[in-house]
Amino acid sequence: MKALIVVDMLNDFILKDGALYTGEKAEEIVDFINDKIEEFRENNYPVIFLCDNHERDDKEFDMFPPHCIAGEFGSQIIDSIHVQDGDKIIKKRRYSGFFGTDLDLYLREKKVEEIYLVGVCTNICVLYTAADARNLGYTVNIYEEGVATFDEEAHDFALKEAKNTLGCNII
Repeated sequence: MKALIVVDMLNDFILKDGALYTGEKAEEIVDFINDKIEEFRENNYPVIFLCDNHERDDKEFDMFPPHCIAGEFGSQIIDSIHVQDGDKIIKKRRYSGFFGTDLDLYLREKKVEEIYLVGVCTNICVLYTAADARNLGYTVNIYEEGVATFDEEAHDFALKEAKNTLGCNII
């Protein structure tokens, strides 16, 4: 079984006035992601949304500006992404969607062995979710056309790292 994991397509990352705007590249992947969401739904594969969701005093804010604060507009999935009833939404407080969440349990209950990743940021939450997925034994595919970050050099490095070190498929 396959599953699509949509990483952090949230107001604070995607909207121009967001607290941690990832740039035009992130805006450009929205249509591709929506196409993949529809494709996975048509095949009855799970669609999972990982959502950064921080406490106001989160230690991550020592490195990054406050963003995606629980209950605030910035932590919500952007309106242009097609979320439906039946989609799984998982709130996370760290880079990896597996850390401190029920993502692994959910995937195993659904008998998912292969995941496909899209979203932001390629070099942070996408990469660390991919790393944990590989460590847990999942086959990991990253849609190159469906990921973005605010730093093109870091984006390229993350895709190479995912492929060459983690064994992810970059498609």
